[in-house]
Amino acid sequence: MLVGFVNAGEFNKKLNIGDPAPAWENLPGVDGKTHSLSDLKGKDAVILVFTCNSCPIAVAYEDRIIALTKKYAGPEGKVAVVAINVNVIPQDKLPAMTQRAKEKGYNFPYLIDESQKIAKDYGANYTPEFFVIDKDRKIAYMGAMDDTNQAENVKVRFLESAMDAIAKGAKPDKGETLGRGCMIRYLKDKK
Repeated sequence: MLVGFVNAGEFNKKLNIGDPAPAWENLPGVDGKTHSLSDLKGKDAVILVFTCNSCPIAVAYEDRIIALTKKYAGPEGKVAVVAINVNVIPQDKLPAMTQRAKEKGYNFPYLIDESQKIAKDYGANYTPEFFVIDKDRKIAYMGAMDDTNQAENVKVRFLESAMDAIAKGAKPDKGETLGRGCMIRYLKDKK
């Protein structure tokens, strides 16, 4: 009998469905406050999206993320949506993020992690890339929001299907999809 260990998902090389969600702590937000995963302990689910200002695909998803937040989240709701930017080029710095959030009317926290640690901990590679964290703070879904970058051509809503299953106390039919978008601009590790 062969026994093997799976260290990561099909597409994500760091996490698998059911793994504990890496926590973020004290990340600055466009609202002038710091935010941590522990701030959301009263939420049954957290939708985490790695995004940025500079990727045209991430920009194409902004309205969909705003609509997703209206559908599932809200101050009194049991779901939170949080966006984290880890890119460090000028148009992805906090002042530019604050301006973009104001222009678009973001209805979710938009945070920055210049250390890029949280994206590395999640194995995120793209902007936008989505993760659903369940009530037990385990990964319930990771990957793309839907099947195409063009909103008018969407046929399959992976993230919404996952959220609907989680709301019913079930596991998503498809827990992982291939993320797509612009590659996260990770800094080279200095040796």
